[in-house]
Amino acid sequence: MFDSLLIANRGEIACRIIRTARRMGLATIAVHSDADRDALHVKMADRAIAIGGAAASDSYLRLDRIMAAAKATGAGAIHPGYGFLSERPELARACEENGIAFVGPNARAITAMGAKIEAKRLAEDAGVPCIPGTSGPGTGDEDQSTDNLARAAREIGLPVMVKASAGGGGKGMRAVHDEAGLLAAIGAARTEAERAFGDGRLLIEKLVRNPRHVEVQLIGDRHGTLLHLFERDCSVQRNHQKLIEEAPAPGLLPQTRERLFEAALRLGRAIGYDSAGTVEFVMDAVTQEVHFLEMNTRLQVEHTVTEEITGLDLVELQLRAAAGEKLALTQDDIACNGHAIQARLTAEDASAGFRPDTGKVLLWSPPAELRCDAGIEPGAEIGAAYDSMIAKLIAHGPDRDAARRKLLSGLDRLEVAGLATTRLFLRDALASPDFASGKVTTDFIALNWPDGWRASATDNLTLAAAALASRPRAAATPWQALSGFRLLAQAGCPARVTYVDAAAPESRVVLEARGPGCWQTIGTDGETQEIAAQWTGPDRVRIAREGVAESFAAVIDDGRVWLCGPGTEIACAVLPLGDLGQDRAAGDGASPERIAAPMPGLVVEIRVAAGDRVAKGDTLVVMESMKLLMELKAAADGTVAEIAAKERDTVEAGRLLVRLEPAEG
Repeated sequence: MFDSLLIANRGEIACRIIRTARRMGLATIAVHSDADRDALHVKMADRAIAIGGAAASDSYLRLDRIMAAAKATGAGAIHPGYGFLSERPELARACEENGIAFVGPNARAITAMGAKIEAKRLAEDAGVPCIPGTSGPGTGDEDQSTDNLARAAREIGLPVMVKASAGGGGKGMRAVHDEAGLLAAIGAARTEAERAFGDGRLLIEKLVRNPRHVEVQLIGDRHGTLLHLFERDCSVQRNHQKLIEEAPAPGLLPQTRERLFEAALRLGRAIGYDSAGTVEFVMDAVTQEVHFLEMNTRLQVEHTVTEEITGLDLVELQLRAAAGEKLALTQDDIACNGHAIQARLTAEDASAGFRPDTGKVLLWSPPAELRCDAGIEPGAEIGAAYDSMIAKLIAHGPDRDAARRKLLSGLDRLEVAGLATTRLFLRDALASPDFASGKVTTDFIALNWPDGWRASATDNLTLAAAALASRPRAAATPWQALSGFRLLAQAGCPARVTYVDAAAPESRVVLEARGPGCWQTIGTDGETQEIAAQWTGPDRVRIAREGVAESFAAVIDDGRVWLCGPGTEIACAVLPLGDLGQDRAAGDGASPERIAAPMPGLVVEIRVAAGDRVAKGDTLVVMESMKLLMELKAAADGTVAEIAAKERDTVEAGRLLVRLEPAEG
C-alpha cells in the first residue's frame, strides 16, 4: 500500500476521499484553484498545493499541473474523484509512466468506455442489449454531418434521443419528438458537447418510452476478480442530471435484476475492468426491458447508497485495488441490507427553473440522523466556476418507506442560509405519491410539475418583518439601554412601522405594536393577523401566528432576512419604509429595458447587435454558470440601444449586458 494520496478534485468528493484515506493511515494531499484556497477540502488535508486559476480549465483540468503537484509532494497515488480528469485515460497513463498508483481502472478500460459510440459497439459485441441507434447510417464516425445524422434519425423513427458521444452529466443530450425540432436539436447538442467535452460527435438512438434509469455498481481488482454490488435507481432527474438516487431499485422483477447483473458483469469482463465502475441502463418501466446506456469508469456521485446497503467502503476498495491487493470478498459475501436514498442538495433556485445561485454560506447545520457528504461550512463562498452541488444527504432504513421518511424528516431539519438551495424541492419530490409508491420515470418532474415547481405559498414578508422587528438591538447609549415605560411597544421601537420587500416595493406589511414582541399585522390586501416573535439564540427565532408557534433558523445579513424551517425557506430583503428610497438609490435597478446578468458567469454568446429590433421572448444573450447554459430573453418588444458586454467576458451578478429602447405604444 502506498503511504500518501493526492486527491485531484475538490468539494464534497475530495472531503469524502480524505476521510477514508485518513482512516487507512494515508497522508492526504489536496490540490486547489485560487478560488478554493480556503475550501473545506484544503483545510482537511495534511498538505495542499495550488494548481492555478479559478476556472477549471486553468486548474482541475490541467493534467500537467496535477502531475507536477504529485511529483512536488511525493504522492504515492492519485485519486481523481469524479468529473474533471476522472475519465481521462491520459491521467491513468501519466501515473503509470511516473510510478504513481492511479486509483481507478486501467487506461485501456477508460478508453474503451470513453466514447458512447465505441462503448455501444463493444457492448453489442459482448452480447449486452443496446438501444437501436447509430452515429450515421452505414458510415460509422466518418460522416457526422447534420444531414447524415438527421437521415439516421428518420430511419430509426422518431422520437429519438440525440446524445454526445463523449462525457456525461446530461450534457449534449436532446430528446426529439417531431421533425420540426430535429435539425435544431442536433445543432444544439453538438454545440454543447463541443463546449463541455471538446468532442462534438453525436449518437442517435431510439427514445425509450416510460424510461427508468437503473445502473449496476461493479468492483474489480487486478487479479481478475469482478463483482457486482447490486443496482441503483436514478430516475429523478432534471436536464438529464440526477437529483435523487436509491438502492436497491424499487419494484424490479427478480429476472430483471439478474439480467442487469449479468449484462454489467459481461461488459466489465470484456474490457478487463479492475476498479469501481458503474454500468448504466435505460429500462422501460412497463415491460422492464433494459438497454445499455453507458459505463462510467470512475466512482459515482451516488456510490453512497450502495455503501449504505452493503456496509462496504467503495473508496477503500478502490484504494486497495489500486495498490494491487486482491479483493477479500466473493459475490456470496455481499448482502443487500435495507434501503438507502440520497438527495443531492444544489445551490439552485428550483422555483426559477433550477437556476444556479451563488453567495456565502451564512448558516449550515445538517441533521445528525442523516449521512451528509458535504464540501462546505459556514463562511464558504459558492461561486459560478464549478458544479452547483454542495452536499449529499443520505438516509438508510430497514425498508424503502422508512428510508424515505427518514430523509424527509432530515430535510426538514437541515438548516442552510445564504443562497438558494433545492431543499424544499427535494422534500416535495420525496413526499409525492409517485415517489412514495416507487412509480418514478425520468419524466417525473415534468409529470408532477408541468408548469415548473413552486414552493408552497408562505407570507414571506410578514415573517421576515417580524424577525427583523424583534431582533435584539445593541444600545448605542446608556440611556437607550433603559427599559422605560411605553404602552404599545418596547423602548426604542416605534408603535407602527411599514415594512416593504426591497425587491418588490408594492409588497408591504404594517406592524402595529400590541406589546413587547407582539404586533397586529396589516398586509397589502388589508388582511390582519396577530403575530409574536422572539429570538431564542443568536441564529434562532420563534414566531407565533394566531397562537401557533414555529421555530426557525435565522440570519440577518446585509439587509436580507433568511429564515429556514420545516417546509419554509425565506430570503427577503425587508426594509422599514423610510429606508427604501436609500436602498433603491444605491441599487442598479431592474427594468424590462435592461438585460442584466442574473448571477456571476461567462458570456457565451451575444445574439444581437446595436440597432436590431427584437420581440418579447427573443434570446439576446447566452450565459454559462456552474456548467449550465442560460438564455436571457427580451422582456418586451424594442430596439437594441447598447451592447454593454463582449463574448467571453466574465461578469458579476447584476452587470448590464444589453440595453433596449422600448417599442413605442
